[in-house]
Amino acid sequence: MERNLSHIALFAALIAVLGLVPKIDLSAGVPITAQSLGIMLAGTVLGAKRGALAVLLFLTLVAAGLPLLAGGRGGIGVFAGPSVGFLVGFPVAAFVAGWVMERTTLSPAISATAASVIGGIGALYLFGIAGMALMLGKTLGEATFLAAAFLPGDALKAVLAGLITQSLSRMRPTSLLSRA
Repeated sequence: MERNLSHIALFAALIAVLGLVPKIDLSAGVPITAQSLGIMLAGTVLGAKRGALAVLLFLTLVAAGLPLLAGGRGGIGVFAGPSVGFLVGFPVAAFVAGWVMERTTLSPAISATAASVIGGIGALYLFGIAGMALMLGKTLGEATFLAAAFLPGDALKAVLAGLITQSLSRMRPTSLLSRA
């Protein structure tokens, strides 16, 4: 139990630290950040439930007003902007990535990359695109077009998540809780 809580808190902190990487603002009002890499890693390393809990802890701290999002953003107001769909989709993305990771038997690198693409891109974009369409008054097609700007960076993050997960499994096989 204590180990699970420690891992959940550690990954919430990792997601917060990735917010220190400077964001790139797009015209749609949704920034490109490194924090989605933390979301992917939470799922691939911790598994579905613990990964989602780590992200929920992070979002609770953001909602409480801590400036943990990229660019020093925080507070309940961030859930009223164009990035709300991505924020709401964060725990779902971590859960889906963890769920896929738990059910694959391929090498950790391949499994984690696939899990990151399915959860960290696919599931996250479902929520993100819907949120952008709603908050920006765009159609789903227009919001999908706007979200396409994130794809190259997110594909790179998915590969990085696969490589990092593979490295963790080689250095400390017991640290890969998604495979425990």
